[in-house]
This record gives sequence, C-alpha cells and structure tokens, in this order.
Amino acid sequence: MFGGLLGFVGLSVAAGILVTAAVTPALAVTGIGATNTIKVFDSLPEFLEITDLMEKSTVYATNSEGNPVELAQFYDQNRQEVQWDQISQFFKDATVAKEDNRYYEHGGVDVIGTTRAVVSNALGQNVQGGSSITQQYVKNTLVQRCVTDAATLEEGEECATAYTTANGSEGMARKLKEMRYAIGLEKKYSKDDILRGYLNIASFGGVTYGVESASQYYFGVSAKDATLVQAATIVSMVTNPNILRIDRPDSESNGSANGYELTKKGRDITLRAMLTYGKITQEQYDEAIATPVEPKITQPRSGCAPSGGAAYFCDYVINVIRNSEAFGDSAEERLNLLKRGGLDIYTTLDLDIQQASEQAILSRVPKASERGDIAAASTVVEPGTGRVLAMAQSKDFSNTETGPGYTSVNFNTTKAYGGSTGFQSGSTYKLFTLVDWLLNGHSVNETVRGTLRNYTLTGSCEGAGGTYKFNNSGNARGSNLSVMSATARSLNTGFAAMAEKLDLCEIRDVAKSLGMERADGTELQVNTTSIIGTNEVAPIDVAGSYAAIAANGVYCTPIAIDRIVGPDGDEIAAPESTCNQAIPENVAATTAYALKGVMSGGTGAQGNPYDGTQLIGKTGTTDNRLHTWLAGASTTAATALWVGNVSGKVDLANISIGGVAGNSARFPIWKDIMRATDDIRPGGTFPAPDPNLTRVVTRAVPDVSGLSVEAATSQLEGAGFSVSVVDGEVASSVGAGLVARTDPGGGARANYGSTISLYISSGQGSEIPDVMGDVPADAQAELEDAGFAVVVDGSCQPPEARVNSQSPGGGTDANRGDTVTIGCG
Repeated sequence: MFGGLLGFVGLSVAAGILVTAAVTPALAVTGIGATNTIKVFDSLPEFLEITDLMEKSTVYATNSEGNPVELAQFYDQNRQEVQWDQISQFFKDATVAKEDNRYYEHGGVDVIGTTRAVVSNALGQNVQGGSSITQQYVKNTLVQRCVTDAATLEEGEECATAYTTANGSEGMARKLKEMRYAIGLEKKYSKDDILRGYLNIASFGGVTYGVESASQYYFGVSAKDATLVQAATIVSMVTNPNILRIDRPDSESNGSANGYELTKKGRDITLRAMLTYGKITQEQYDEAIATPVEPKITQPRSGCAPSGGAAYFCDYVINVIRNSEAFGDSAEERLNLLKRGGLDIYTTLDLDIQQASEQAILSRVPKASERGDIAAASTVVEPGTGRVLAMAQSKDFSNTETGPGYTSVNFNTTKAYGGSTGFQSGSTYKLFTLVDWLLNGHSVNETVRGTLRNYTLTGSCEGAGGTYKFNNSGNARGSNLSVMSATARSLNTGFAAMAEKLDLCEIRDVAKSLGMERADGTELQVNTTSIIGTNEVAPIDVAGSYAAIAANGVYCTPIAIDRIVGPDGDEIAAPESTCNQAIPENVAATTAYALKGVMSGGTGAQGNPYDGTQLIGKTGTTDNRLHTWLAGASTTAATALWVGNVSGKVDLANISIGGVAGNSARFPIWKDIMRATDDIRPGGTFPAPDPNLTRVVTRAVPDVSGLSVEAATSQLEGAGFSVSVVDGEVASSVGAGLVARTDPGGGARANYGSTISLYISSGQGSEIPDVMGDVPADAQAELEDAGFAVVVDGSCQPPEARVNSQSPGGGTDANRGDTVTIGCG
C-alpha cells in the first residue's frame, strides 16, 4: 500500500499532511480532513510498542570479601541502559541542540525536517536526516526490532540496512510510519522519557550503543560523569557512527594523525549549536572548541578470553546457559538471551580458590612442552550444594589461537559443556567398588584374597563380566589383605577380590548415583577392568562424586550460577542443583573412614598439606602412566586434579614436570590447591564410621589335618579363608604329602578371609608320649622305648619328684631320635 502512495498523492499534498500532522497532531489522529491521503495516514497504527533494548550481559565471580567482580561481558550490541539521572546534562543539551532544537515545543514531528525528507524522496534521493528526536527514536526502535527478532546478528543487520536505506515511495512509507508512531509516542510518554530512550538506543559506531557504553568505551567514564567535550564528541557521531567513531587511530580520513578531523568538525558543529541555543556559555564554548579530540579507548571484557585463567569456568557458564531450557526453547534462543538480554549473572566462582588453583597448576605444568601434549586441569566443588568453586587449566583459553599452548577445550568438563571426551579415571573409580562393598554389608576390616591370579567377575546386566588376571601398579605383589589396606595401597588385586563378591552392574549403578558419567555422553562401561578406571571421565564429575562422600552421601548436580538479575532488577530463575541422598549416611561415613587412610599414610599422603584439616582422597594412575589423578575432599571442598596426555602416549614417569617425575606432579599441585582452600573454607571433622561396617569378622578354622593339600584348600576356601602352603615338610605321623597341621590350628577362630598356613607331613614322624606327672625314671623309660632321646633336668633328683614340664609336649609329632626334655617342680 505504501509503495504506491506517491502514485495517487501529489508532493504538495504529502507535504501538507506532514505539516498538518506536525502542527496539529490531534487533527491528524482524529480523522479531520477529507483527502484520501489523510485517510491513509490515519489508517496507520498509532502506537509503537516499546520493547526491551538489546543490552549486554555481565558475568560476575565473588572475591574474598563476598563482593561481585566482573568476569566477562557478552553482547551483540554493547549497551548498558541508564536512567535519566545517570546521564550528564551535557548529553541531553548537546542532543537537543544538534538534533532537534525545537524538541520540547513540537508534538513529535519536526515540520521543516520532515518536509525536507519528503522532498528528498520525491527527487529519488536517500532519506537523510531531518527527523525529530522522537522520529529518530522510532526509527532506531524499529531497527532494533529487526535485530532482536532475527535469529542471527547478520540477519538482523540485513533487515536494518534494508529499512534505513529505503528511498522513493518506500522511503515515504517509512517516513509516514515513523511520523505516525512519533505522534502516538508523545501522547504516551514524556519528553524526558523519550530523550532518555533515544540516548540509550542510539548507535555510536561498531557494536557500541547508548551513551553509557559509548562514554565508557571512548573515554573510560560513565555517562553521568562525561564532560562537555566528551558528550559533544559522542553526540556528533550519531550522524554517521561508523565514519565518525574515534577508535581507529590509523584511519587516514579520521585518525589520530589528523586529530580525528571529521569527528572534530562534527563536535564543533554540536558545540556551536549548544552555544547558539543557550546551552553553554561563550567561555565554555571557547575552551571546548580549543580542546583536541583525545579518546581513551577502554575495551570491554567481551567474551571469556579476557577472563584469563577463569576463562574455562566462564566458558562452562555459557554452556550451562546454552544447554538449559530455563533460558529458551533452543540453544540459539538461549545464547541470544545472553548476548541481548541485559542479564547480570552471579556465578559460584570463588576468585581466591580460582587464583590458588591457577597458581598451583601454572607454576608447575608448562603450557606447551617438547616432550608431549601434556596438560593439567582441576575442579573444586562445594559438598552439599554442587557449587563449582574453581576451574583451572594449564593452557591458555582461546577460540582463535591454535598453538600448542592454547585450547578452547575445557578439560574439566564433559563434551556437552565444552569439554573433551574425557580421560581414563584410574583408581579414583575404585571409590564405587568400595561403596558397593559397604552397601552389601561387608566390612572394611574384612580380609580379601588379593593375590596375583585370575579373577572372574560377574554382572547382572548385558555384557558385564569376564575373567582377567589383574596386576598392580608398579608391579606390587598381591597378598591377602584387609579392604582398609587395599584402599590405602590402591591394590588392583584387592579390589578385584572385592568385586568377585559383588555385581559389576551394581558398581556401575553406584557410580551413576554419585554423579559419574562418561565425558562423551555414552553409558558407563561395565567390562571386567572397569572397576580400576577404564571409563573416560571429566574432573568435574570426579569432584562431584567425592563431594558426595564429604556431604554424608548427598550428591548434588554441579551448578555454576547462583542467581541472575534481569535489566529491570528482577531476579530470573537460574538452573538449580538437584540434591539427593545417593547413599546412606553410615556408608558415606565408613567410606570416608577408609579414604582418610589414603591421605594419611597411603598412596595420597604426598598430596596432604597436613594443615590440620581432615582429608579424604584417592589416587589414580592408568596403564603406562598416561593419566594421573588425585581426587579428594574436606567437609567443605572437593578437588579433582588430572595431569596427563591430551594426545599421544607419553609415559609421565619418563618426564619431569615442575621438578618432579611427571607421574608425581599431581601431589604438590593438589597439596597447594587444598592448602589454600583449607584456609579459605576450613573443613570440619568427618563422622565416625559405622561399627557394623568396620567389624572384624572371624570364623572357626576347619580341622583339615590328614587331608590332601587340594582337599584341605577346598574346605578352607569354602569356609572363607585363603590358603598358603609352607615350604618344606614336617615330621608327622600322618601319611607323607598330607596335611600334618595348620596355623591357626583346627577349631581356632581367625579373621574371615585371612590366610591359613598348611604344613605338609614327611610321613616319618612319631607321636611323643605324654609323660606329665610320671616318676622321672618311668617317664625316661617310656620316651626311650618310643625311640626318643631324653634330657632330664636336674630338678628331678629327689625320689618324690614328678614330671611337670615336657618339651616338645605329649601328642606332638616328631622324628624318632629327636630329643625330649623333661623337668620336675
């Protein structure tokens, strides 16, 4: 309809409409006038719905005083909306003087300016200037709507360009629409409100919008503190923002070499207008006109990269927003909200713990090395809440740099949240076998047969189970040992012996209940060796599992955002952690009891800062020492640290990291992180273990004397004991090769799972007679008749003496000719 408007309305009539509307807007909107053109104008929508402006979002961390500290900004348009009293009067006066000196007198449409625009369109020229501030506000609002409604910034820019460059009949249509909206706008809003809206929406070059962001970017001040020269300079850019911007010092036409000549001319025109219309004095004008254009460019913290070491946490926050339905129906919509919604996002990041984590890693692990693609990453999680307190990494974060010291991959988290496909967890995964052991009523003081042998593990789910000969790290010997000892020493064979009595699928389910998942998003594997950590996982999930033990069995999903405040000051619901009692409190307490042994004399002791804080933990080392871990917690913070190969297969034991063997680098790093964390968040005391889960289990030893070694072994193992055959043979009256006796002996009680020693008969033994209480002469004769030599103690001289000691004792098997000593009391 608008495209053919000039086809039936003459230029003079069109101009008359604009003049009439400008002078007496009430007539235009009440339908007075008989021409078709007036009717067309009157049929346009009167009211323009003013929607929220696109504003930058800011992400905050927390410092030691509990105050928010800016971490990063995100925007398509760098804008921060401000209120009327947050804008310098110089901005208001400069804008009115330069753009619309009759602003406070007309009804929304400037007669002269709008008529000039009509003439320009009639001559086929682009529509340039001439609009009132209200009309410019309308135009900017419509352009803003183009960008806001577009799926991408590029699409929005195409829409905006098409709108602002319209000429001819399309330009007339645009002008009529702007005029109609301007009149309606002034009926609804005050002049000050409209001027404030204009100063917040206007473009000032590049992605800088609004006087607050422009003041901060170009001069490093807030809009309320801008000087006359600064305000006039910024306002002058409105005419042609991308030509007159002053952040391009190398520009030949408008750079530092010529004193930003074009912008200075525009600024001086603005100053002259301010003087002409009484906004400034002659003295102010003279001083300002003599002042050179001297920008102080202050780059905003756009994106995560300027956050330094915290960039990986920042990136994790962005991925949380991208993946959460709370922020929109699609990933695209959620990211648009981040870049356009003016959100203040207050995160869980503790800057002190973050900085301590960064220092601990960066002081020891190089960003790049000729020895291989080695890196380190650590995550600290708060038990009982799931709040992520820190994420540190040894490489610099970058989406553009591709050198060996840079990466955009967050090794701390899963692939779905900007991470990798994970790293084998090693023995940190043994936590879940230990928990399942306790859930099945076993004690940590039970003894298991952790010898070097084939183990057959079973599971109730598809694909679980198999036979495998487990070895131990460092070629450590296997043995029969308690679960406490197996945990402290991290013996694979000990945990394989435990798993023999459990269900692999139950162990997997325990892992899932404590938040463990594969970093690539697939299901946790349940193969035979999965119990010793063959699943590839991420530090954030390992930290979460150990945090659950420290929180009395309560597992909380990780969260990175505490609260979100919208541009209107109202809070917006942020994703919350889901906490549940994953395992019973008594099981968690007993698990912690066993894990304390790791840190106080076990494999993790080198990482203990011994600062008085109770710590639990578990080490992890994969085959060929490609990946190493130390994960653990106090009652207030859980830390998972990984040091290993990003790519390649370098044996860490063969290289030096931070002055120590690479497979030991984890210990000083973890120690420094936890020492600082203990200072910041002092830990408490872990609950006492459940006595039923720390009990010493005993059973009666079967009497297997006289049986073959095979039969004796079968009977003893069936009773829950391990068996060891003593080298050599002993004298015994039983047949050669049979079991002469055991230690402990038959009928005695021994710890369940403990080792029973078998002594094998030579077949040449004879039973020594029992001569206790006999007259010494009779005792000596009986023993000699049985074939034994006799030594009589001197105490046996009196005739009334009786034998009261005999060694070896009666009933003992011995070889004929052996000596028996008797004594009398």
